[in-house]
Amino acid sequence: MSNSKIQIKVGIVEFSGEGDQDWLALQLDKIIAKVPELLKIELATPGKETNDAIGDKLDASKTNSSFKTSNLATWLKDKGATTNQVKKFLATAAYIQIGGKDRLATGDIVAALKKSNQSKLGNPSDCLNGNVKKGLCEKDGNEFFVTVEGIESLGIK
Repeated sequence: MSNSKIQIKVGIVEFSGEGDQDWLALQLDKIIAKVPELLKIELATPGKETNDAIGDKLDASKTNSSFKTSNLATWLKDKGATTNQVKKFLATAAYIQIGGKDRLATGDIVAALKKSNQSKLGNPSDCLNGNVKKGLCEKDGNEFFVTVEGIESLGIK
């Protein structure tokens, strides 16, 4: 069997691999199937940071390996966000946003925590405001999004 190499980039999604041709084709098919979902990820408003810079922060291989294999409970524990409510709010918002939803409401955070059997937040609106004051989230009308700084603060490089 021959050893093959491939490298592709579609928007913020970048994949490179080396190995057996059949195995490599299987991995490429998995990436291509996820491309539309991954291209929906937008973490900054226009003019704040380019899509390429955001893509560097959320490299597709890192997102898939750390995000796909964990549920929300594991994600919160990995991010050290089980006791501090403001950080728990931020980590939950990032989890949802990385999952493909670009704008969130506080109700989305409450619903995700409830669905994952996690303890509820005392005051989700205060948690959002705390993250906005720190520059980790930004409001957009009645919705909000996690900023690149918010993503970085959770250890996602």
